[in-house]
Amino acid sequence: MTLLRPTDVVLTGDRPTGPLHLGHYAGSLSTRLALQGRCQQTLLIADLQALTDNAGRPARVANHVLDVALDYLAVGIDPTRTTIALQSQLPALAELTMLYLNLVTVARLERNPTVRAEIELRGFARDVPAGFLCYPASQAADITGVRATLVPVGDDQLPMLEQTNEIVRRINRLADAELLPECRPLLTKTPRLPGIDGRKASKSLGNAISLTATPGEIRTLVHAMYTDPDHSRVSDPGRVEGNVVFAYLNAFDPDGEAVAELEAQYQRGGLGDVALKQRLEGVLETLIAPMRERRVDAERQRDHVREVLMEGTAVTRRRTQAVLDDVRRAFSLPDFSSP
Repeated sequence: MTLLRPTDVVLTGDRPTGPLHLGHYAGSLSTRLALQGRCQQTLLIADLQALTDNAGRPARVANHVLDVALDYLAVGIDPTRTTIALQSQLPALAELTMLYLNLVTVARLERNPTVRAEIELRGFARDVPAGFLCYPASQAADITGVRATLVPVGDDQLPMLEQTNEIVRRINRLADAELLPECRPLLTKTPRLPGIDGRKASKSLGNAISLTATPGEIRTLVHAMYTDPDHSRVSDPGRVEGNVVFAYLNAFDPDGEAVAELEAQYQRGGLGDVALKQRLEGVLETLIAPMRERRVDAERQRDHVREVLMEGTAVTRRRTQAVLDDVRRAFSLPDFSSP
């Protein structure tokens, strides 16, 4: 278990390629909410990373930048306690990425399990965009750019943090000093929430439940969830493993004891999928309804949301530039910025 330290600096974020969903909430958004006010925290809207596999449709990325900021406010992120910044407006991160790429090999990037899995998911094979292959270096720049020590992630991102720390150690050896801190992962109890079809929840796969889903959308998606195909009658014993409904109940139902009892009853037989899905539908509506309301309020103040993003980006720009100055010195690069 990762313990929070008073001095921890937290960095996490999302690619603006569509609305955020319950997979994001279970994976890190709920953790970010819990960290507010307890440490310095930055949320990065990673539009440059989103372009690594969306360069042919950049408008898709640009159009969702504000949507992600609105989703942050909808779940309860407070910009007075959490900084929200836009990656493409932080030029120091691009230079840090370039410098870090000199410290990694193509073979090491290709061995990264997260990168391999994402390449397979998108069907790139050997046509993988160079920017996509290199995004571990970009992510390392994001993390080190604010000197983050704690990163809320799903377990599929652990190889990315490992590679970040490899880069940090190489930079510190170059500088012969502890210039940058290594980071630790902060996993939630549900590091990977499945989509309604049992695959990884993904905006691109269309198998995720939006954070602002309507009651009708929740009902439709819950009733389409994968359960146990052999559980054809209520009296039949059913399998809990791989059952998406139970995955969501375990993630979001506040009554853990009741869920455990339902699991036992389902495995014995005597509990139908319809009853389970009706319970989950109510649980999700209770969770999502306040988010929908806050999102409507935020939509009415889009100019204010833009100001929040501009102010957070300005603060983060100063922080990342200070880190870049230190890293440039570690590389013995000349500084002609002042007389």
